[in-house]
Amino acid sequence: MAESLPIEQPDMSRRQLLNFLTGATVAAAVGGAAYPVGKYFTPPAEGDGSGALVAKDKLGNIIPASQILSQPVGTRALIAGLAGEPTYLTVEPGQKLNEMGIVDNCTHLGCTFPWNDTAAEFQCPCHGSRYDGQGNVLRGPANRPLKLVKVAVRDDLIWVAPWTALDPRTGATPWWA
Repeated sequence: MAESLPIEQPDMSRRQLLNFLTGATVAAAVGGAAYPVGKYFTPPAEGDGSGALVAKDKLGNIIPASQILSQPVGTRALIAGLAGEPTYLTVEPGQKLNEMGIVDNCTHLGCTFPWNDTAAEFQCPCHGSRYDGQGNVLRGPANRPLKLVKVAVRDDLIWVAPWTALDPRTGATPWWA
């Protein structure tokens, strides 16, 4: 009979090392592939962390403040404001913007509407609501003033932020806050 040779068992520490290296290689490969996919599906951060956003046009291009401020006093410029809501900005004397931006959504059913220069009011074409230049209801069926946003200009950028203070038109807490 032939003599059987003992089968050599690998050292456990060597097996653990190879398992660790295999696992680390797989984790690095999966992580390396998952990172760019995650970055692709995460929208870029906007604003300054306070809820304020830079004003953009309907195509998403930043609007320089100088572009709007070059318009005559009383001009109402329409921008894409917070959450893309159409918002009117008003040019004031001294090449300033009014600190109150008026959101272009009727408080009756949310229709958008134009500013009528001739009548000096916002006129909702859906159901006939009328608002004055500050967004107060002149005629219903709307029963609440238009939503406001805070407007500031810094470094030729127009910053639009949520209006959280008392509504200067009513002296009460804003209905949208």
